[in-house]
Amino acid sequence: MARIEIRQASISDLDVLLPLFDAYRQFYRQASDLDGARAFLLARFEQGESVVFLAYVDGVPRAFTQLYPSFSSTAMARTFVLNDLFVAPEVRRCGVATALLDFAADYGRSVGAVRLSLATEVTNRSAQELYEGAGWDRDSAFCGFKLAL
Repeated sequence: MARIEIRQASISDLDVLLPLFDAYRQFYRQASDLDGARAFLLARFEQGESVVFLAYVDGVPRAFTQLYPSFSSTAMARTFVLNDLFVAPEVRRCGVATALLDFAADYGRSVGAVRLSLATEVTNRSAQELYEGAGWDRDSAFCGFKLAL
């Protein structure tokens, strides 16, 4: 069984995080852009705009998740958007994604958040099964919309 260790990433982890973040973007049909990814992640760290967790499998960085802070006006409380979750193909179905989801939830609770939310592609059935299997509820109260700017 693989040994999974998760910790919060810092700016000093940028070079370790970069190839995972780039692979995540490519999974969602974006062209590889290491320079752009570096600038984007560096800005998130420098401006304190996200929280990133890195998962190491047998001592090797293999996965990450990124949370963006938000707030709920109705609950008058902190929330987080779990915007990114990526596990390297060679360690998928080994419990890494579930461990990252649990770690993110524990973090949210520890800082007083009342909710984590996420969205995935309608066609990404394996991700949907993962989230439901990890105890996440499908949102049936709201119909999401987006506006490209």
